[in-house]
Amino acid sequence: MTLSLFSDYSLRVLMFAAIREAEQFSVDDAARAYGLSRHHTAKVVNFLAQRGYLRSKRGRGGGLSLGKSAGEIRIGEVLRQTEAGPPLVECFDAASNTCPLIRACALKRALAEALAAFFASMDKITLASLTQRPESLRRSLALRS
Repeated sequence: MTLSLFSDYSLRVLMFAAIREAEQFSVDDAARAYGLSRHHTAKVVNFLAQRGYLRSKRGRGGGLSLGKSAGEIRIGEVLRQTEAGPPLVECFDAASNTCPLIRACALKRALAEALAAFFASMDKITLASLTQRPESLRRSLALRS
């Protein structure tokens, strides 16, 4: 299983927001910290803001910040929203499935259980638990403390 870059970038931006604490930041700040393109970072920020994970304030003195407390943001929930791409395997999509084994195959059930276990595990993790040591993360990103 591979997470999309969109999911990866979304989690990074949320971690960036969490370690900034009350300090607002810009799309450029986050893009620069991770060496990402501004365009991709802006798409991620827009997605996260639309879902309430980030708060966006326009104008002078504006910027981005967490839209919820870090303890309220469950990583599994974020990943379910950002992983909107193709299904894990073809047989998970009844509309496009062409596998002739569908009626007799136990693999679909095993993969579905594994995927459910992955998300259940990620549901136990909050953004706060990922950013318990903000000073170390800030140093890794060369941010001022």
